[in-house]
Amino acid sequence: MPDLSNVARGRWGESRGARYLRSLGFTVVDVGWRPPERELRGDLDIVARLGDLVVFCEVKARRDAGRFGGAVAAVTPAKQAQIRALAASWLRRCTANDLRVRFDVIAIDGVRLTHYAAAF
Repeated sequence: MPDLSNVARGRWGESRGARYLRSLGFTVVDVGWRPPERELRGDLDIVARLGDLVVFCEVKARRDAGRFGGAVAAVTPAKQAQIRALAASWLRRCTANDLRVRFDVIAIDGVRLTHYAAAF
């Protein structure tokens, strides 16, 4: 059974991250998108667009920055590979052509939000 406080923190982080991206002029297209392919696990936290740029944004929220390198440290190479695979699935369903793609991370340590554009 998942720790519900962690689930709530994750949802809060995604909501805060989406508001932040909107404040930068992005349109949030999807939050918590899950692929129809059964072999792909996980979800895309936030998919946002600004013109021809599509940003796949992973959000990590931690109670404090001191634990294990903070929130950004949780976006490991394995997690990055998973996000890339999910993004490819999302893009296969997209009707737009000639899109630029970027992978960002929003790390929230305590209440401090840090945006890592083009993080990987």
